[in-house]
Parts: sequence; structure tokens; C-alpha cells
Amino acid sequence: MLIALLPGDGIGPEVIEQARRVLDAVCGDTLTYEEAPVGGAAYKAHGHPLPPATLDLARRADAILFGAVGDPDCDALERHLRPEQAILGLRKALTLFANLRPAKLFPELADASALRPEVASAIDMVIVRELNGDVYFGEKGMRTTAAGRREGYDVMAYNEDEVARIARVGFETARARNGKLCSVDKANVLETSQLWRDVVIELSADYPDIALSHMYVDNAAMQLVRNPGQFDVIVTGNLFGDILSDQASMCAGSIGMLPSASLDANKKGLYEPIHGSAPDIAGQGKANPLATILSAAMMLRYSLDRGTDADRIEAAVASALANGARSPDLGGTHSTVQMGDAVLAAL
Repeated sequence: MLIALLPGDGIGPEVIEQARRVLDAVCGDTLTYEEAPVGGAAYKAHGHPLPPATLDLARRADAILFGAVGDPDCDALERHLRPEQAILGLRKALTLFANLRPAKLFPELADASALRPEVASAIDMVIVRELNGDVYFGEKGMRTTAAGRREGYDVMAYNEDEVARIARVGFETARARNGKLCSVDKANVLETSQLWRDVVIELSADYPDIALSHMYVDNAAMQLVRNPGQFDVIVTGNLFGDILSDQASMCAGSIGMLPSASLDANKKGLYEPIHGSAPDIAGQGKANPLATILSAAMMLRYSLDRGTDADRIEAAVASALANGARSPDLGGTHSTVQMGDAVLAAL
């Protein structure tokens, strides 16, 4: 099995290194790796955040393990050359339309959550976010009004096939868990969301065993901090999913703890921590690699059909935390390498 390693910028290379150490310990020589630049690092080396050779590797690989992109040196570039366009380009080119972001509080991290322990302890959900539509990929630009004023615009749009495709992932994910699906939209304001809700309701006839509910996104944001235990699976669009999944990460203790999977229709996937490149701590050994290690576990489970190995890694992370391993974002002093060492010791 060929794994494409795309470390990217900032702390990306540091956390990818620890994930590979864990994969080597669990999988031995059954996995092979090829590495390629992406994001700001790729722009500086090749003039584009997603060079053709990197995209070719991503297409050839059985799965992709991605670090992070983002470089302040590139902030003034034209939008299509900025590091973040690499991840958007990969999602579009590989049709990675379904983003799965589990959020579960490890009991040992109850004190790290921004919520009261008795509230935070109930968090155990998956956010299913659509990745190929919405304002991220809609028509956008800058124009001048009749009054001569600058105006920016971004078009939010979904067609019914796009909604049905991601909704099915939501229903199937709920079926594999506790049978509850909450569809989040803004149907009281947005026509895009009204279509979203209509299609989800129509599709629910194929899933009579799933308890479907609907919630406006502003209420969902409030409920995530008020009563997160009510959620099993949330399915939502690109913009809302981006915001809610980051919010859920802090409810679960730290953004450095949450993995993600971006899948195509055949479950080929790109796996990445949901945190950014954190240039302020890059190279200092302060980054928490656990989200990347847990992303590697998701890779084994979803794309490589190695669920038992994924279970081993997840159990080792829990054991490392139980034994007191804490990176700075979790209130501790363990370095990036020491966090990796703790997981390896638990294995």
C-alpha cells in the first residue's frame, strides 16, 4: 500500500514524522511512503502550492496523510497561489466530498475542555461536512458598484445531487453509530439551505431506522456548548461544517486532538489533523501530534481496511494520556517527540 506523505508548512512536518513512527510500529514494512511538498513549502520550491508532481502522487497513492498548510510569508500572494489552495485543490481534483471529523472527549482531558467536566464528558459525535461545494467553490470575486464602491461576493450553491451524496454519508455514519442524525442548515434565511433540508427529508425515507432532526446553524453552535451530548452525527455544508467542527474541537479539549478524513465515493481518503500550521510554534517541539496520529488510525480504518490496527493506535493514544502525557496545548510539558514516544511505549 502506497501512502502519500504531504507534510506541508509550519508544524506539519513535525506531526507527520510522529504519525509515521507509529504507523511503522504497527504496520511494519506493509506500507510504503512517498513524500512531496505542498502549500507554502511547495510554492517556494516550485512556484505553486500544489505542483503537478504532488497531485500525481496523490492520485497514485492508496491514501494521503497530510500535515498542515499556511505560511505568513505567502499572505500577500494572489489567492490562487496561497498555501490553502493546495488542500482545496486536492479535494476538488480527487473528488474528496465527505469530511468526517470525530469529536470525543478522552476522560483524562476533561479538565482541558472549555466546558464544565460534566458537560464535556458527554461529547461523542461525528461531524460529516460536505467539501466540494458551498461558498468555497462558488463564483467569487471583487467588483465595483454603480456608486464606485468596492464589493466582494461569494456565491453559495448546492444542487440536489451534491446534497444527497453527503446526506447518504451522514445517514450511513449514523447507522454505524447510535442511529441519530442532525442535519444543520439555515433554511429560514438561505434558499441553498432550504434545498438542503428538502433533499435530506426526501432521502430519509430510505433510512427509516435513523432518527432525523434538523437544526439551524446558530442554534447548533449554541447547543454544542450547552448540551453536546445530544449529538450523535451532524451532517452539514462546507461553511457551517468548517466552523462547527473547530468549535467541537475545543469542547473536546484541544484542536490538537481531533483527526479528520476526507473521502471520495470509493473511500480513498486524505487524512489530516484539523489544526493549522501554527507557524508561531513551528520548529520548537511544542506541537501536539496526537491528532495526526489519530488521523493515521482513521486512514487504516477507512481506506486500508485495517480496523484492528486502527483500534490499537487509538487505544495507545488513550493509554498515553492516562499515563500523564501532555503537550503544552493540554497543559503539559511533553515535546512533540515525547508525545510520540508515549504512544509508542503504550503500543
